[in-house]
Amino acid sequence: MKKHRTILLEQFKEALTSVMPIAGIVFFLCFTIVPILNSILMAFVVGTVLLIIGMGFFTLGADLAMTPIGQYVGAETTKSKKFWLILFICFMVGSIITISEPDLQVLAEQVPSIQNGVIVGAVAVGVGVFLVVAMLRILFRIRLSYLLIGLYAAVFLFSIFVPGDFLTVAFDSGGVTTGPMTVPFIMAFGTGIAAIRSDKNADADSFGLVALCSVGPILAIMILGMVYQTDGGTYTRIAIPDTENSRQMWQLFQHAFPTYFKEVGIALLPITLFFAVFQMVRRKMNKTQMIRVCAGLVYTYLGLVMFLTGVNVGFMPVGNYLGKELGSLSYRWIIIPIGMVMGYFIVAAEPAVHVLNKQVYELTSGVIPIKAMSKSLAIGVSISVGLSMLRIITGIPIMYMLIPGYLLAGVLSFFVPPIFTAIAFDSGGVASGPMTATFLLPLAMGVCTAAGGNVITDAFGVVAMVAMTPLITIQLLGLYFKFKTKDKDGEKKTESLDVEEIIEL
Repeated sequence: MKKHRTILLEQFKEALTSVMPIAGIVFFLCFTIVPILNSILMAFVVGTVLLIIGMGFFTLGADLAMTPIGQYVGAETTKSKKFWLILFICFMVGSIITISEPDLQVLAEQVPSIQNGVIVGAVAVGVGVFLVVAMLRILFRIRLSYLLIGLYAAVFLFSIFVPGDFLTVAFDSGGVTTGPMTVPFIMAFGTGIAAIRSDKNADADSFGLVALCSVGPILAIMILGMVYQTDGGTYTRIAIPDTENSRQMWQLFQHAFPTYFKEVGIALLPITLFFAVFQMVRRKMNKTQMIRVCAGLVYTYLGLVMFLTGVNVGFMPVGNYLGKELGSLSYRWIIIPIGMVMGYFIVAAEPAVHVLNKQVYELTSGVIPIKAMSKSLAIGVSISVGLSMLRIITGIPIMYMLIPGYLLAGVLSFFVPPIFTAIAFDSGGVASGPMTATFLLPLAMGVCTAAGGNVITDAFGVVAMVAMTPLITIQLLGLYFKFKTKDKDGEKKTESLDVEEIIEL
């Protein structure tokens, strides 16, 4: 227990370091360019505190529960001699963990015209199908870059036939699906599956599951857009808190807590029941391991409740308000550099980013440093938010940015070590988490509303942009590693590098 407290304090410190820069930017804007109501600012302060505490609890919970469960289920699943059963379990795991993803619920609530259950169901099926594809790739050793290029070619081909109202939502759904619940579980699941292979590329192939599971929701929502008749709903503006005193402001959080206690409980229930049944059948975990997992699930539950309450009550309104005020300025172009600064720092507050960085560091024995990953991700997200704001105020169609971006990412995949391609496409998924859905998306909606644009076609898509640019920056990091690796005679190696070669640097 003492060890847990020590680790928890370290997680709180890391969360504080991650969140304070974006909080500082918001305070700077509030005291200079965009004055806001005290009620909104106080809600943001309380939300920030809850976010920090929630991130600390969640990260510890992911280490104790979600990661071990994923590795356990992945390793045990591949021991079955019934191939159809393996594929069925993969599909069930992918669908169940997606339903548990809070990011998806946040996005679904902000999409007009489409019922929440329809979006969640379509995305869950998409992830389930593509987790099966990801497992087949690992078992049959299919090169990830070839598979991703083919899949994204199909995505852009499908986009020709998809209504505009569904297009941006489809790409955004691919980003939010891989959030704080999905990423630690799926990455650990991949590690468990890859563990049955003894070849030198097994560890490298454990990456890429998040990347493939991000494609499934895009295709699923595109197909949905071709057949689904919307209910004619319209965009509902985010409610801005208007309270007269601190007691009324706190009541906003008091009313929100029961909602998220219930929502997170319902979200965690499917994967908890699945694990319980799996354990009763296989009986591979001992009593000590079970206690750790149960404690981890409690930490995960409490962390997500506090995190989601903080970002939805405190962050979402201030993001939307700042967006509307900045979009109303005569010099609204200033939202582009401001958005880039926000994007640079906000990625550090994404819980799933820390999970990915840690796994990359561990599987490469520290050769790919956490700092290098973090900087590359921050630069990528910064560029993506700047481009998103440019797109909103100019009305540039999103495909004009996504097609060149993914084309460049595909070309880079032929020149970088395969492990960097896998990590890059995984990074695109983890970078677009709850902070993006609850702060950057409302910010974009506010700017779009003030600028007189179409919220569905212009504001939606910021998550997709955040998911795209890390594919380029992380692979550029891979080029840097490749250029550092030379033979003794000074000639560069021409073959791709695997994990073992990177570790030998």
